[in-house]
Amino acid sequence: MTAVLPRPTEADVRTALDTVIDPELDEAVTDLGFVRSVAVVGADVEVHLRLPTSFCAPNFAWLMVSDARDALLAVPGVGRVVVELDDHHDSDLINAGLAADAGYRGTFGHEAELSLDELRATFQRKAHTAAMERALTAWLREDPSRTEQQVGDLVLGDLTGDTTSLLSRRAALGLPTDAGSPVLLAPDGSRPDAGSVAITLRKARSVRISVDGNAHFCRGLLTTRYPGSDADQVFRPSIDSALPLEVLS
Repeated sequence: MTAVLPRPTEADVRTALDTVIDPELDEAVTDLGFVRSVAVVGADVEVHLRLPTSFCAPNFAWLMVSDARDALLAVPGVGRVVVELDDHHDSDLINAGLAADAGYRGTFGHEAELSLDELRATFQRKAHTAAMERALTAWLREDPSRTEQQVGDLVLGDLTGDTTSLLSRRAALGLPTDAGSPVLLAPDGSRPDAGSVAITLRKARSVRISVDGNAHFCRGLLTTRYPGSDADQVFRPSIDSALPLEVLS
């Protein structure tokens, strides 16, 4: 006898959407307030997403709506899934392409020049760099006597804070996650030599500042565009409570 799966609940849907990440901001669409509405009727689910502006990059928008649909289709017991993007200049095109299962290139045709896999990998590298810098800056702040040069010898097992974010981003890129692996890595995944430690850390800091700054900016834009949407945004201490923005000399 075939077991009957329970019908999905709104909580199941929102939990699935927690896994959908804005590729540029490295935050879940649920935390950013990008989920406009969720409707569950029987086993069928309909979700509407919104973005801070009508002109957000179409490839970023496609990644989010297609990832959202994939996440929802994986929910046990789910039936028909509809994910639509509201109020974007390419909403009609994106929604039609997603409904037809046309894929990115099938939807955008000759405009889809860049591979989404390459784009996703680029932002995964930036997300890792930002997470790495947060972990290293937190380690430096634990003891004022510590110096930037010392981070070149630091390994993952030396970190005392929450390393979940850093380890997950390293795993996504196939970087080592064992306790003896160096924390500070260059963009190509190599360990910088002693003479490059400080500049590598400072370049990582500039990436983190950019990612965090964009996230703050987009949250504000969303609230301006959709009054009251700030109530749907979730404070994430690792990003929203400040590590220093300045680059120390």
